[in-house]
Parts: sequence; C-alpha cells; structure tokens
Amino acid sequence: MTEHNKKVALVTGVTGQDGAYLAEFLLEKGYVVHGVKRRTSLFNTDRIDHLYQDPHETERRFVLH
Repeated sequence: MTEHNKKVALVTGVTGQDGAYLAEFLLEKGYVVHGVKRRTSLFNTDRIDHLYQDPHETERRFVLH
C-alpha cells in the first residue's frame, strides 16, 4: 500500500475494552491505528500491551498518544 492510500484510524479510549478490541480489529484489516488513552494516575495498558510497538520503528502501525 502506498503512502497516499493508507487507511488511518483514530481510536479514543484505546485502553478500554471496546477501544482495545477495535484497535486490534483495525490493525488486522491493514489500518494504521492511532490510539488515545485517558490521562490517569495508573498506566493501565494491559489490553493493548501486545499491540504496542517501539516508537523508534519506522513502519509502526500502532501509535499510542
């Protein structure tokens, strides 16, 4: 897929049950997924830990904000 026709999705609440499911589903469909998590005192990313990629990778498909 070229740079111009990549499908990109923004998932708010990506660390929640529905957001984590949607992010994984979209990644399987070939999307680049940007996930927004709520700022809390706990860094609760258990549901998306398997999706997380090193921010230094050039071809990341999952970006956590």
